[in-house]
Amino acid sequence: MREIAYLSETKLRQFVPNPPRMPRTSALRLTTPLGGIDMDTSTKDGEPWRLRHLRRVDQHLERVAEWYAAPGLRPGQWVQFEAPLRCVTLSGAHNDLVLFVDSTRGRAVEAGDCRLLMHGSARHLLGWAPTEVEGPELEVANSASSLGSAFVTRAGQVVEALTRHREPQTGDGETAADLHRRGVQALLHALDEQDTGIETSTMMIGYARVTGLLPGDEAAARCLVASPLVVEYAAAVIGRSSV
Repeated sequence: MREIAYLSETKLRQFVPNPPRMPRTSALRLTTPLGGIDMDTSTKDGEPWRLRHLRRVDQHLERVAEWYAAPGLRPGQWVQFEAPLRCVTLSGAHNDLVLFVDSTRGRAVEAGDCRLLMHGSARHLLGWAPTEVEGPELEVANSASSLGSAFVTRAGQVVEALTRHREPQTGDGETAADLHRRGVQALLHALDEQDTGIETSTMMIGYARVTGLLPGDEAAARCLVASPLVVEYAAAVIGRSSV
């Protein structure tokens, strides 16, 4: 059995099974400018369909997904991951954005390591209550302006970009989120600073689509930013074929 903590139905629906070679009597044929598509009208939307479809998508991603720490990844690629993750939301206007960040508690992060930061919609959580944190300072009053306007910090720009990019579009028109290197580093630092209380990280596995890649340097590890399809408890993944 497998215990799923997060499942994006939007991404799940992006995977369309190949049509049968010969249309069945229960199938509906749609005509498009690119040709006909056979759709099985007996397929019903619901939990059984969702789990069957997830199993097929798993089998596909097992063949094509790269390891999240592999070199040479590009935005839009699928990766698989296994890491101790914390699930957090930010207080304020972006509390519908859920973040999964690898925990650094009890270990030193070295320059050659790869951090993992995933972003999604809180509505896709299944039974995992996120921890609300203050996060980084997102807006700062611009004292130089007589109008008293505010400018958004680098970390705030990253949070806004991740909020807009929770469900990235696929295809040739896909663009990477507008991420700033220092902003991602500031966001990670703020999340790490709040990882000082009760242990909340859990070993999780799953698949995600790459949003952006932050190169490392002598002072900080590189970081892969991604949007997850499925996040599940690693200890519960026993007998995957029984889904």
